Amino acid sequence: PSRLKFSGTGPSDFEQLEQILETVPQVRYICLDVANGYSEHFVQFLKDVRKRFPDHTIIAGNVVTGEMVEELILSGADIIKVGIGPGSVCTTRKKTGVGYPQLSAVMECADAAHGLNGHIISDGGCSCPGDVAKAFGAGADFVMLGGMLAGHTESGGELIGEGRQAVQALLRHELRGSHEEVRRGVAEYRASEGKVVQVPFKGDVEHTLRDIMGGIRSTCTYVGAAKLKELSRRTTFIRVTQQANPIFGEASQP
Repeated sequence: PSRLKFSGTGPSDFEQLEQILETVPQVRYICLDVANGYSEHFVQFLKDVRKRFPDHTIIAGNVVTGEMVEELILSGADIIKVGIGPGSVCTTRKKTGVGYPQLSAVMECADAAHGLNGHIISDGGCSCPGDVAKAFGAGADFVMLGGMLAGHTESGGELIGEGRQAVQALLRHELRGSHEEVRRGVAEYRASEGKVVQVPFKGDVEHTLRDIMGGIRSTCTYVGAAKLKELSRRTTFIRVTQQANPIFGEASQP
């Protein structure tokens, strides 16, 4: 399996990154992960990391516009993480009014990245297999899932109850803080941009992954894509106000 080191951009993060990569040379991927990638400090940190680790694959984000994707790639990133506010337990849009529709962001950022031989990860916004397929159809090279993979045996979070009534606590904290920090509260000058929720326990993640993969395969069949990389070339998007027939309510997972 591939090994990836996540890093912030604080005063001690660069030194910590050096120490870990020296100790574990098998780590070939670095993810510079901040909620808001629109800062000179972040760009400079990226340049410093690229200079120090010229042969590593660097993932950087999050941003939502083509111009910033281009700047990050030209500053040394290989893969850009795209998405501000679309996550299932992210409250950034409500707390700050800042965000960008995820599908639109993916389409714009994919064009910018691919023009510079870069790649993008669509981070957040998926609630069903069809959403994952749309992200790939819009040009995403990778898709990150959080809420769809929550509530499984392999997931993090505290299991509450037993049997069919079991639920699992899911945490996301957009300020990149710890669970304990969320409980204590954040600094007075900041707002927490995440929340703790409970999700039904779904058992092993294998069944959910099989459902997602099956949906993507069927998408490729419907649009005539022999391979996943062809999907974006076979896809046309049409604006709709209703995606599914609601007469029997939302279809539940088996």
